[in-house]
Amino acid sequence: MTFLRRPAVGLLGQVLAILLLTLVIEFGASTLLYERASSFAVRDDEANRLAEHLVISRRLIAERPPEERSAMAAELTTDRYALQWSATLPTIPPIAPALNEMQRQVIEWEPSLAATDLWLRLQSPGRRSVVTGGLRLSDGSWLFFRTRQPIANLNLSFERIALAMVPAIALMLLGGLLLRRVLLPLRRLATAADRVGHGAVEHVEEDGPGEVRRVITAFNRMQDRIQALIAGRTQALAAVGHDLRTPLARLHLRTEGLPHDETRDAIARDVAEMEAMITSLLAFLGGSAEPEPASVVDLAVLCATLADDAEDRGRIATYVGPDHVEWRLRRVGFKRALVNLVENALHYGDEVTITLLTDRPGVTICVEDDGPGIPDDELDHVLEPFVRLDPARARDTVGFGLGLSIVQLAVSAEGGVLTLENRQDGGLRAAIALPPQDTK
Repeated sequence: MTFLRRPAVGLLGQVLAILLLTLVIEFGASTLLYERASSFAVRDDEANRLAEHLVISRRLIAERPPEERSAMAAELTTDRYALQWSATLPTIPPIAPALNEMQRQVIEWEPSLAATDLWLRLQSPGRRSVVTGGLRLSDGSWLFFRTRQPIANLNLSFERIALAMVPAIALMLLGGLLLRRVLLPLRRLATAADRVGHGAVEHVEEDGPGEVRRVITAFNRMQDRIQALIAGRTQALAAVGHDLRTPLARLHLRTEGLPHDETRDAIARDVAEMEAMITSLLAFLGGSAEPEPASVVDLAVLCATLADDAEDRGRIATYVGPDHVEWRLRRVGFKRALVNLVENALHYGDEVTITLLTDRPGVTICVEDDGPGIPDDELDHVLEPFVRLDPARARDTVGFGLGLSIVQLAVSAEGGVLTLENRQDGGLRAAIALPPQDTK
């Protein structure tokens, strides 16, 4: 059924089509609105006054020889009507709308004017709407007239503004809606591009102009290639992790059979460090093939549990916050992030305080220690993968230096922000700010 598909029209072609459509509508609307001027009428006394003046002026000027008619027209000019005689008919302005209804009123008062080819037009010099017109004399010459004052019911200052603005505003809105429709696939593409790396792959519907369709098609193929690369890497990492853990487990068992001395303790520490390194590396690079689904977690209980676990190990840990705060997030990944922060604080400090704040939009979890802190110029650098700050941190840290990077990835997956800052009284404060969630 490919023959039923809408033909692909380029972006330039669609924009030109919109411009052409607006021009056609502008022409039609302007014609319709200007034609409304032909229905304007004046009071009967004003139509009678104009009809009488035209009949008298026509008779007096027709009686004069051609060389005196211009002077006679000037004498017949009053403070209300200006007259001018011409031997030929000049071009009538095409943009001046005809006053057909007013012409009918004048002829009803003076039927003799019907045979003079009388015509009336509405013109607007400046801010004043005036009526111009002409009638033919018996010898073929023309008598032209113009009102010197606006005629009642024909002051169209508001009408003129409407004639100019209404079509323009309507066409701006129409053009904006049409362009919005043309650019809708680009907005969907931008949204999908912003979601790359933050969840499942969503293919963008291939719609819009031909150029946009080709970009969307290339983007969808790029997503498939990236997803295939990530899946292959994840599978390889999982296999390598499994293969490495097997000999490490054997080393651990064989270590248990060694005599209790410094050599055995050193080998056990090396095996534990290798296991921690593999675990952190898989966590940072995504060792799980399937993304963890979000579920409702009690953040207060989670934070209090981490503090209790630290106390059970003989460390000083305190939880400050409400008893219950339910939040929807990825439990395993977020718990790993909090554990990394707490272990980091306990490694470089003697005391740790976990604070849960709910007095602002969203929630904020602060983990504070009393350690040496981090130099201010390294607070952003320390969040990068594989970074160790030897002057500020001890060198006996286990792992690759991925702890804070793993925290940042887990927090970003929840739409949150991780910030590090040094406390005024010493130590480091790590704050996780989670955005508000829809409670419906």
